[in-house]
Parts: sequence; C-alpha cells; structure tokens
Amino acid sequence: MSTASGSYAGRWWRKLEDGRIECYLCPRRCKLHEGQRAFCFVRMREGDQIVLTTYGRSTGFCVDPVEKKPLNHFLPGTSILSFGTAGCNLGCKFCQNWDISKSREIERLSDAATPEDIARAAPSNGCASVAFTYNDPVLWAEYAIDTARACHAHGIKAVAVTAGYVTAEARAEFFAPMDAANVDLKGFTDKFYKDACTSGAGGLQDVLDTLVWLKHESKVWFEITTLLIPDLNDSEQEVREECRWIRKELGPDVPLHFTAFHPDYRMLDRPRTPPDTLRRARQIGLEAGLHYVYTGNVHDVEGQTTYCPHCQAILVERDWFEIGRYRLKADGKCPDCATPIPGVWTDHPGSWGARRRAVRLSKG
Repeated sequence: MSTASGSYAGRWWRKLEDGRIECYLCPRRCKLHEGQRAFCFVRMREGDQIVLTTYGRSTGFCVDPVEKKPLNHFLPGTSILSFGTAGCNLGCKFCQNWDISKSREIERLSDAATPEDIARAAPSNGCASVAFTYNDPVLWAEYAIDTARACHAHGIKAVAVTAGYVTAEARAEFFAPMDAANVDLKGFTDKFYKDACTSGAGGLQDVLDTLVWLKHESKVWFEITTLLIPDLNDSEQEVREECRWIRKELGPDVPLHFTAFHPDYRMLDRPRTPPDTLRRARQIGLEAGLHYVYTGNVHDVEGQTTYCPHCQAILVERDWFEIGRYRLKADGKCPDCATPIPGVWTDHPGSWGARRRAVRLSKG
C-alpha cells in the first residue's frame, strides 16, 4: 500500500515506549525518530510507520544464466531474470555490487516495474525464474514477496540471493514464496562479520540461524556461497571449520560454492584469489564429507562439475556458466547407480549459456 509521499507502507516494525519506531526486519533493529532512515537507507520512518522507499523501482533488469547466482542444482542451463534495488543492511568493504548496494541516490533507480510487470516479463524473455539479487532482497522484502507471488501465478519460480541477515520474526514470511535461494556466508568468524561486513553484534550467528532454519524448517532449495579473500577468510582452518559446521548442521547435500575475490570498493589493496586457493578449499570441503563443493569466478571444469557422490560419475559438466555433458533426468537420479542427487532438475538442460542481456521494463 502506497503512502501519501509515494513510498510503500512497510512491515516488521513496532512502536517503542520512548517514541521511536523499531524496524525488526533485520538483526540491526534500527530505532528511528521521525524522518530518520535505517542503516540500509531504503527503509525510513514517515509519521508513525516504517516505509519502503524503493518499492517498484530497480537499478535495472538483466537476463543471466542461473549458474551465475550461483545455483548449480536448480534448473541448470536456464536463464533467470535478475534485478535489484538500492541500499543494503550490511556494509561489506569488499562489496562487488557496491554501486548498487551503497547507492544513496534514488535517481539511480532508473527502471520502474510492478510485481505483475516482472512476472509477465520473465516468460516473454524466455526465463524460467526471477532472481532478487545485486543488493539484498531482505531489505525490500515487501517488493520481493509480492513479486514472487505474482511470478508463481505465471508459472515462474522465484530465487532470493541473500546474505541471510534477517530476523527470526521476519524469516518465515520472507522465504515462504521463494523456490530457491543462494545464501552468502561471508566468512566463518564473528571478527570477519564485524570488521569486514560492518555487521551488528552476532552477525555470523544470525546467518547460521537462517541456514539451519532453511534446512530444517522450509522447503526452499538453497545453496551457499563463500567469497574467499586472501589473508582475511581463506585460511585452511577457517574453511575447514565452515565445512565441518555445514556437514554437521545442514548435512552433506547442501551445495557449497567457493568463489574468487577481485579487488573492489574499499578493498582495492587485496590481490585476486589464486585459483589454487579455491581448489584447496574445495578439497577441504570434500574431505569434510560434503558431497557437492564447487569453485566459482574461475575456469575450472573439474571444480564446477557435478559428480555422483556414490560412483563419481559425471552428471552435469560445467565450464564457468556453460553446460557440457548433462546426464540427469527430472527425477534427479544418477543414471549409473540410481543415487538421488538433491536439487531441482529437468530432463534436458537449458541452452542459455554464459550470455548476459540487459532488458528494460519501464514503459517511459
């Protein structure tokens, strides 16, 4: 519901005894006086309520390969209509979408589209799904939820690409209409979340709680990504602890992606992640008992290919975003030994490849 100013009436807030309003959508729980904006910048107090200032407005739409999200076990080879808004509820110094997530200029939101516009645009552009990405959809949850529901009415699936930094009070509503998610597990220490991501207290635990909830309380297909930054979160000890935690708390079948960092935003002094670091991290994950560990942002056919964990047969061969051999059917069973391979599969892969195509939804 739009307000008099054109903003959208937000949810997940409460009035406090001292006159402030608390936003409890994310763990920061920003407490606002009249006219103040939350840390994310796009949620603000307007009168006696919280409003979302970016509902229906985007930094632009692109058709991407679904593997770019990254999702390797969800409709391989298909295209996905991707978009984001502005702002973020974390302050990662290494942000690789910083021009969007750190934007303070509403004029940056150049493309306007209703949830129904997006739901219709996806199939007309040959997309099987829509991704809420580039900046975290948690902070524009109302828009993401409405769009996901509109997509379902058109037979289109909804994907959230998120840091998982959301409260227990809002988590179930946000993920309820999502078919899949990629959760960005930034690192595996509180210090990394505090120093490199500018999180509030408990940043790591908040994300771990989201992952456990997704696994045990939801039907959302999800995969995990960790961007390995040289000398910050790439030690073998930290990688091993992360992999052991995933194996213990989530089981062996949640795909884990280790991806390469490139210097950006406020971390221009760091070198790119060496491919050998990613390969070693993948090996650590496999040694920890994880069945599906991938490398990303590098050319590495072995590290990006899906193998049967029982007989080691090649099931889905990949080179970056290109699909090679594809040997699965919709039932997701290994054709050689019938081991179930968790995911959302089809009899034939899509043929979108590595293309990225910008599209415009605005009529003006």
